[in-house]
Amino acid sequence: MARSAAGNRMMPLTDPSASGFRLPRRGLLAAAAAATLPKAQAFAQDAWPSRPIRFVNPGPAGGAGDVLARLLAERLSIRLGQPVVVEDRPGAGTNIGMTNVARSVPDGYTVGVGSIASNAVNKWLYKNLPFDPEKDFAPVSMMALVPNLMVVPPSLPVRTVREFVEYAKKHRGQINFGSVGAGSSQHLVGAQFALTTGIEMSHVPYTSSGQLNTDMLEGRVQVLFQSISAVAEMAKSGRMRPLAVTGSERQPAFPEVPTLQEAGVDVTATGWFGMVTPAGVPEPILERLNKEVVASLNEPELRARIIELGSVPKPSTREEFAQHMARETARWRDVVKATGATAE
Repeated sequence: MARSAAGNRMMPLTDPSASGFRLPRRGLLAAAAAATLPKAQAFAQDAWPSRPIRFVNPGPAGGAGDVLARLLAERLSIRLGQPVVVEDRPGAGTNIGMTNVARSVPDGYTVGVGSIASNAVNKWLYKNLPFDPEKDFAPVSMMALVPNLMVVPPSLPVRTVREFVEYAKKHRGQINFGSVGAGSSQHLVGAQFALTTGIEMSHVPYTSSGQLNTDMLEGRVQVLFQSISAVAEMAKSGRMRPLAVTGSERQPAFPEVPTLQEAGVDVTATGWFGMVTPAGVPEPILERLNKEVVASLNEPELRARIIELGSVPKPSTREEFAQHMARETARWRDVVKATGATAE
């Protein structure tokens, strides 16, 4: 009951003349809806992604991982409606960048470029790896397979793999091969090549793909097993001489260049890159990332660009990527043991 403004007569709360108390049921429902509106708006504002995403490349600027990350980031920025910013953090054979990824808040705003080094080989090269490749990351999708190109400077008097092997045997102790870091596909295929052919080569790790290429052109490094995207233009222009492809098949970018196996050396090695996040990112975010990465890599223009650069687009499910990393981890354990490669 309530008192009227005109007197002391008591009126029921449902009396239309009782101002402020009309239709209490509807009023309560409206009040409840109003109370929850700010929370609903906040939830919508916080829906992922609501701010830029950091895409950490643990390799050198200009390297295959950097190139692939930037191509993919451009498409993801459009699909996700937020900037995807590539951040190069090279060093220690990818360990610096990947440690940063592993220790980032698992909220979907930091992703990383996983590779043959960080997620397969480094486990066997480093005694005190600052992260666990299997436990500290969540797979999103493969990005691409990256066969390497065996190249030498034009000043080196060799035109075939056989001639290079003969030259190296005559100049024992004078052959250096460079890579973008211990544990990289360039490092491991070079070590395999030396072991298989019986030659001596000294490994020189770099943190800059550009400096690595410059040093070979200037004769301080005699051979590279470099990612095709990093040397394609120089190889096509004659500034570097391609001798072989390290993968199992010839590449469209260099159809005249034989594989190592075709050249008589039983070595096959293909680098690869994929997207990972810190472990613990919510499943809906991982699923959305996978969906957009796969869709981006299936776009005809992006696929054509990646192939043009000498790589093979390889979108995958999260489970397929996890299985690939497990197989590669087991495979490279045996290679590292056989070659005696180490990073320490």
